[in-house]
Order: sequence, then structure tokens, then C-alpha cells
Amino acid sequence: MSDDNDKKKKKQLAKKIKEEIASELGFEDIIANKGWANLTSRETGKIGGYVAKRLKKEKQ
Repeated sequence: MSDDNDKKKKKQLAKKIKEEIASELGFEDIIANKGWANLTSRETGKIGGYVAKRLKKEKQ
């Protein structure tokens, strides 16, 4: 049971970080108007890179 809760918490944390980074990078208008699916692969990759970096930093 605790594994499911841990996974949910990690997923929620990653989602929150993803949204924060997208906002910091100025993609919030695109996401609000067109949705996440309409980001380019470059934009998505940039967000993913920053998410990974931040998660790694928080883990240490």
C-alpha cells in the first residue's frame, strides 16, 4: 500500500515541478490556450530536462 502512496506523491511532485518550470520558461500561455500536446518537442524536452535536474537536486 505504501508503495502506491509513494508513487502518487512522486507523480504529484513531478507534475507540480513540471508546471512550475513551464511557467518559468514562459510556456504557460501556450499550455493554457492549446494544451500540453501542442508544445514542440524542443519545448517539451527543455521542460523535461529542467524537471530531471530539479528532481536530482532535491534528491541530494
